[in-house]
Amino acid sequence: MLVRLLYVSRAREGHTQQDIEAILHSARHHNLHNGITGILCYGGGIYLQAIEGGRGAVNRLYKQIIEDPRHHDVELLLYEEITERRFGGWTMGQVNLSKLNTSIVLKYSERPEFDPYSVSGKVSLALLEELMATASIIGRA
Repeated sequence: MLVRLLYVSRAREGHTQQDIEAILHSARHHNLHNGITGILCYGGGIYLQAIEGGRGAVNRLYKQIIEDPRHHDVELLLYEEITERRFGGWTMGQVNLSKLNTSIVLKYSERPEFDPYSVSGKVSLALLEELMATASIIGRA
């Protein structure tokens, strides 16, 4: 059974670009071997991640994320059974939230800075789907 999980978290204080690269590298290696696909967005100290795959694999990965000291204030935004993957082309695509086009952000948010903590999981997923449609996602590895 395939599921999609969407969560938001805050990066620990003092996180660096190297931390983000380490998360992406680890995710791409781990996800490939566990049938997990998804996308990681980051910016302004916030991570927004969609994870797709088998229910057991996704649940185990989410538990690891919750326990990872690089994340805090982890909140589950959306968890649903799916019939097909939306992010199947990425073992872990990436988007820098701080570099999003303001007109795209305002389509889904009250303010020009996107804050996943203040919108529904469905809204965050809609933004991710728009980013995919507009080729804003990089790192198809």
